[in-house]
Amino acid sequence: MSKITIHGKEFVPYLSEGQIKERVRAMGVEINSNYDGKNPLFVGVLNGCFRFAAELMNHIGINSEINFVKLNSYRGTESSGKISTQIGLNSDVEGRHLIILEDIVDTGNTIEHLMEGLRAENPASIKVATLLYKPEAYHGDIKLDYVGFEIPNLFVVGYGLDYDGLGRNLNDIYQIVLPKTHPEI
Repeated sequence: MSKITIHGKEFVPYLSEGQIKERVRAMGVEINSNYDGKNPLFVGVLNGCFRFAAELMNHIGINSEINFVKLNSYRGTESSGKISTQIGLNSDVEGRHLIILEDIVDTGNTIEHLMEGLRAENPASIKVATLLYKPEAYHGDIKLDYVGFEIPNLFVVGYGLDYDGLGRNLNDIYQIVLPKTHPEI
C-alpha cells in the first residue's frame, strides 16, 4: 500500500485488504449464528457495497437471499444531504428478516431514508451491517447492528468506495490527505 492520487487529491493507506477480509469474515460468523434457520434477505446499497456484500456472502453459510437497491447522496467528497433512489428493491419483504448492507454510514441520511421505506413493507425485522462507520458524522437514530470498522470523519476510497466514480476497484481503503490548514487536523 502506498500513497495514491485521485482527481488531484492525495490519499494514504488506511485499512489493508487483509484487515478488511478478516473483519468481514468475523461479521459473517456472527450473522450465521444470529440468523440460523431464518433465511434472511440481504439488501445491498449500491454502488459502494458491492465489494463488502460479495466478501460477506463468501462467509454466509445459512440459507439466505440477496437483492440490491441503488441510492445516491454524494457529490464529490461531501454528502449532498439529498437522497435519490435510482434502483428500488424488487423483492417482497413482508415478514422477512432483512439485513441492510452498507459500505459506509456517515451522516445517516441514506440509511434513514432506506429504513423508512422498508419499514412500510412490514418486514419481520431489519438490521444494519456496515463495513465502515463514522460516529463523529452520524446524527441518525438507527442502531447499527454489525460494524466492520469505526473510522474518523475523513473521506475514504477503495474497496467499493469511490471519489466521483474512481477508486472502487482498490483492494485497500485509503483516507484523504487534508491540507495543513484544514480545521480537522
